[in-house]
Amino acid sequence: MSDLSASVAETAHGFHVTGYEKIEYDFTFLDGVFNLENPQLANYYTQWRRCLAIMDLNIFNLYGSDMTRYFEHYGISLKIHKTMIGEKAKSLETFTEIVDSMTDFGIIRKEPVLVVGGGLVTDVAGFACAAYRRNTNYIRIPTTVIGLIDASVSIKVAVNYGNYKNRLGAYHAPMHTLLDFNFLRTLPVGQVRNGFAELIKISSCAHIRTFDLLDEFCERLIETHFGRINDTTGEVKKVADEINRAGIYEMLKLEAPNLHEIGLDRVIAYGHTWSPLHELSPKVPLRHGHAISIDMAYSATLANRRGLLSDDEHRRLLNLFSRAGLSIDHHLFDEDMLDKATKAILKTRDGLLRAVVPAPLGKCTFLNDVTAEEMNAALRRHKELVKQYPRQGEGIDAFVDSSDTGYTVNSAPLEETLHRVDSKHEAKHEDNKNHPSTSNTFISNLKEVIANRYPHGYHIVEQEWAEST
Repeated sequence: MSDLSASVAETAHGFHVTGYEKIEYDFTFLDGVFNLENPQLANYYTQWRRCLAIMDLNIFNLYGSDMTRYFEHYGISLKIHKTMIGEKAKSLETFTEIVDSMTDFGIIRKEPVLVVGGGLVTDVAGFACAAYRRNTNYIRIPTTVIGLIDASVSIKVAVNYGNYKNRLGAYHAPMHTLLDFNFLRTLPVGQVRNGFAELIKISSCAHIRTFDLLDEFCERLIETHFGRINDTTGEVKKVADEINRAGIYEMLKLEAPNLHEIGLDRVIAYGHTWSPLHELSPKVPLRHGHAISIDMAYSATLANRRGLLSDDEHRRLLNLFSRAGLSIDHHLFDEDMLDKATKAILKTRDGLLRAVVPAPLGKCTFLNDVTAEEMNAALRRHKELVKQYPRQGEGIDAFVDSSDTGYTVNSAPLEETLHRVDSKHEAKHEDNKNHPSTSNTFISNLKEVIANRYPHGYHIVEQEWAEST
């Protein structure tokens, strides 16, 4: 929510206007946001007696009945727009589909839209609310680790355009954000790992206590979905709650004085110098957490070469990424990518690189004087280092799949295609047991293509797979 105070003064040749916008928005930690005994969400819709919810389809399939029951219990009419979204469909088309739903519903000027889902959904729906009548209220309920501890913090909303992330967007604060970490119970482990990267980001640059906890409990945090499943003693949940609260608080303290990004030296932009271009470059995009992990790991190597990060701290950071199953390298992250991504980010950052690097762990500095020669030398060293790590630096579940898209991929044509591909794979490799990843990679690519509605995309991917095998 925001209020604006302004003054107008006459000048010799016209007028001078000065305005100050007061921005207020709240966060509430609430386990069981759709539990009937928790009226916090319903209270926002009592006066309207109705609610338009924008949510991804996977979340609807998991929680739609609970949500419907909740609003019925409080006598509130509920209409749900189930969005189908992935990184490639975080687009103007998806944006306008949401706007059409708002028009059909007849949203009243101050009536809040309810946005439920991961960071992709909250970004696009938030942008639709920012654009609709130039300012429509909304309430956020993030459902992923990234959504809960990162996307929920800022007031940035956006869609991708071309091959660039978040190229079109706005700054639009929600009325309220409800943080329910119980959603992590049903979150795929790949998504848990994906969000883990954001906690490494903020802790390695701004909060060493949190980094120490992530380092100590890494595998257990991911395996138990931050203590929400299979945590018999409750120890991991207690640690996770401390980590999450501290991570959100540190990011809020860093972002709150600079909500409109007037200041471009931003600590929480660690990992976001080269990743915005790299993330969408593979045919099947990298998950956001993996893209920024590659950027962060490389940036740490750059800092280490400069003596800003000790060898022990550098190794400790790379080890944590690897233990978490996050990517620390990718074959497309090469000198050409560095050059293109650098040129792109210089435009975003007003001509300066402003690359955040830990210096030392728990603190950070900004680099503006890195030459192309130094970048490339650091990259060569980085690629040599990652060869020593499991999977040679590649991540686990590194690429987007149906759990990123809001789709439940179970259509008959897809199942038939997958069966055909599996049969073809078995026929080609029946005497060679060293190629299972080829089929797995293709199937993952195929799911992403269909889930994101690439026109005729699965024919292209299948042809490429057939040629490669």
